[in-house]
Amino acid sequence: MVIQLKDIQFNYGNFKALDGVSLEVGKGIFGLLGPNGAGKTTLMKLILGFLIPLRGTGSVLGYSIPGNHVEMRKKIGYMPETDCLIPGMDAVTLTAYLGELSGMPRQESVKRAHEVLYYVGLEESRYRKVETYSSGMKQRLKLATALVHDPELLFLDEPTSGMDPQARKEMLELIQDITSKGMMNMIISSHILADIETTCSQVLIMNKGKIVSQQNVQSIRQKDINIFELKLQGDIETFRNRLAEFHLEKDEKDLYRIHLPANFPKKELFKAAVESSVQIRHFRQSKVTLEDAFVTAIGEANAN
Repeated sequence: MVIQLKDIQFNYGNFKALDGVSLEVGKGIFGLLGPNGAGKTTLMKLILGFLIPLRGTGSVLGYSIPGNHVEMRKKIGYMPETDCLIPGMDAVTLTAYLGELSGMPRQESVKRAHEVLYYVGLEESRYRKVETYSSGMKQRLKLATALVHDPELLFLDEPTSGMDPQARKEMLELIQDITSKGMMNMIISSHILADIETTCSQVLIMNKGKIVSQQNVQSIRQKDINIFELKLQGDIETFRNRLAEFHLEKDEKDLYRIHLPANFPKKELFKAAVESSVQIRHFRQSKVTLEDAFVTAIGEANAN
C-alpha cells in the first residue's frame, strides 16, 4: 500500500479537523473530494508530515506516521493550492533550488529543472522572474517544482485553480500524461469534479473530518442510482422547496436533475408538481456522474 492510515485524529483547538480517518490507498491516481472544511488539506498536510496526529497511526511509502518525515518527503512531490513561489527568482533557479532541498546534488537538480520546465511548457519563459508569470504559468511552475526530484507520490491541491479553459485543458493533459507512464502515484484534491472524473481512477470523499466514501470511478458510472432529468415550467421554486431533501438542481442545458430514493413512488413527484403549479415537460432516468456519487455520499453522511 502507498498510504495506510488507522483512526487518525487531528484537532485545531476544540475543532476536530480529522475525526477517526482510516483508509488504504494503493498504486494509481486518486481524487480527494469534499466540501469546504471537510479536512482535505489537513489530511494532505498530515500525510506530508507537516502535522502530527493527536491519535492514530499509519504509513506512507513504508515510512511510519508519526516518524521520519524528512526522508519520507524526499519521495513525495507537493503542489499546494496557495502561491508558494519566491519573488526575485527565475523559474530555473527556483526549481533547481527546490530540487536541492529534496536531496538532489546541485548539478543534477539544475539539469532536471530544465527538463521539467520544458515538460510543463515553460522552456521559453524559464529565465523570467516568477512574479511576472500569469496565473496559469504559475500553476505550471508549481507542477514543475513538485516533479523536479521525480517523486514516488505526488499531491496536487487544486491544480487547475485560476486557469482559463485552454490552460486547464492543457494542465489536465499533463496530469494524464504523467499517470499514463505508470511511474508515479498521485492524489488530486479539486473542487472541479469534472477534473477528477477525467484524471482519476479512484475517489475518496470526505465530510466533517471523515472519509465517507471510497469508490472506483468506473464503477460509479455503472451504478443504478435513482437520478432523473426533468424539464419544468411554472412555479419551480415552490416545487423545489417541496422536494428540498432530494437535491433538485439545474444544469447547463436548462434541465433539472433530482436524486430520489430507490423506493420513492414516481407518482408522488408528479403530484408535487401539480400541487406546485408546475408542468413536467420531460422526465427520464439520468446517467450517473461523479457529482451524483458525491452528492449522494455527502447526503448520506449528513443524514447519519
